[in-house]
Amino acid sequence: MRKLPKEMSENGIHCTLHGDYYFPDLTLPEVPRCPISRYGRMRKAYLEAHRPGLYERLLLSGRLYSHLAEIDCSCAARLETVIPTMAATEGVNETLKARDQMAWAASMNSIRHRAEESILAESIFD
Repeated sequence: MRKLPKEMSENGIHCTLHGDYYFPDLTLPEVPRCPISRYGRMRKAYLEAHRPGLYERLLLSGRLYSHLAEIDCSCAARLETVIPTMAATEGVNETLKARDQMAWAASMNSIRHRAEESILAESIFD
């Protein structure tokens, strides 16, 4: 019986012997970690379910986390700019809030849901 070497390099891939099989020594690049919030998690779930090829490509290249962080930050920033713009356009302001709080709350909730729906369609589910 022939003794197999513990390590080998072939085609530029370094492999280590584990039992009877050689496994490649793969490592992912170090990426700074900060929490991914709602929009990043929604994008990840969408990619896993509907775009598995893109998900695998991002995961294997080590760019998935940075992609999710970018989507998360851009969605949150866009939401923060769109809501005040829509509120000003529709005349939802502090005078309405002082006059009729329920109408103001209903209008702001409607604006937030519509803004979020458009941002999700543009950034998450594209």
